[in-house]
Amino acid sequence: MGSVATDSHFHVLAVDDSIIDRKLIERLLRTSSFQVTAVDSGSKALEFLGFQGDEEKVANPPHVSPNYHQEVEVNMIITDYCMPGMTGYELLRKIKESKSLKDIPVVIMSSENVPSRINRCLEEGAEEFILKPVQMSDVNKLRPHLVRGKAKEQQQTNINKRKGREGIHSLEKSRSRFNDLDVI
Repeated sequence: MGSVATDSHFHVLAVDDSIIDRKLIERLLRTSSFQVTAVDSGSKALEFLGFQGDEEKVANPPHVSPNYHQEVEVNMIITDYCMPGMTGYELLRKIKESKSLKDIPVVIMSSENVPSRINRCLEEGAEEFILKPVQMSDVNKLRPHLVRGKAKEQQQTNINKRKGREGIHSLEKSRSRFNDLDVI
């Protein structure tokens, strides 16, 4: 029961050009108590994440309605491999090359069992490669990746806080030394 309460804090971005597959994955994730945002293309996924090619995060990109882009934390991206415009593999690469997005776990889905494609995605940083149709047992495999991603994020937050405190202590020591100097 405790697992369900914590799962509702996880937000998954689901990307699939097929409305049927998108609704299926969305329903499976919601049934597992995940928060879900579903989009129909890799470019819309990047827009939702606030990604710009030059690494800027934009609060409301000009071609995205203010209601569409939200300041929500995405804990995982699950994307179809074969989509028009930008494939799931290309989306994966953009995310893993981004300084601000690279730690978000990415899962690739496909209805085609092509070993070279699967290996290429896993080598590029995908956490899992799921064959469609996606089933509840596949969704259950995602939990460890979400927990690991959240732990990594918390660890980075703690490091940043510690660096901030160390900077303050260093400044205080410098002031103390300066105040101890005799003025002639």
